[in-house]
Amino acid sequence: MTEPAPADPRVVGNAVLLVVDIQGGSGAAPDEEGGIPTMGGREARRPRVRRTVDLAREAGIPVVWVQEVHKASLVDIGRELDGAEGPHCIEGDDGTEIAAWLDPRPEEFVVRKRRYSAFFGTELEIVLKAYKAETLFMVGGLTDVCIHYTAVDAHQHDYRVRVLTDCVGGSSERAHEYALEAVGYLQRDALVTSDAVGAWLAAKAAEVAS
Repeated sequence: MTEPAPADPRVVGNAVLLVVDIQGGSGAAPDEEGGIPTMGGREARRPRVRRTVDLAREAGIPVVWVQEVHKASLVDIGRELDGAEGPHCIEGDDGTEIAAWLDPRPEEFVVRKRRYSAFFGTELEIVLKAYKAETLFMVGGLTDVCIHYTAVDAHQHDYRVRVLTDCVGGSSERAHEYALEAVGYLQRDALVTSDAVGAWLAAKAAEVAS
């Protein structure tokens, strides 16, 4: 089991919230396609994610949306079919769209990716540099796939990573825990809770409002 997350998210410099692959449009989530397994608890995570997005906006923290998309021909899916996953996140499918209970705004970036890491072959680094980001909050899924690989690349790009452990879900509880452990190994302060981040965001929002 992962160690308890600290009460202080220890934010350094400017922060950005990354919402990673919370897709599904108005129907089934894309991780129900292609036989991709998921751990339980999605419904419990939803209000925590929604609250985090709302608080980030109130605090003036940029929200960046990440969406996995592939062509119907699968010409761009690479080696993703070599493992447990079947075809998924097909362009044009309702299930590939960002979940209907979320609402990216016109001024917010939506980064479309063809690989698991949100950094690989995308404009994410340009976006983060524009925001002069140093700390990245991360919510979404899957913990052991896109969250893990994005967190690793963020680490290697010298960002502070803060994964909200109760706002991410893995392909299984075991894989979720191991992925969090691996991220925590890279950065000792990487694992946080939505309550801790929410308190920090609320305090930031109060500063903005004053």
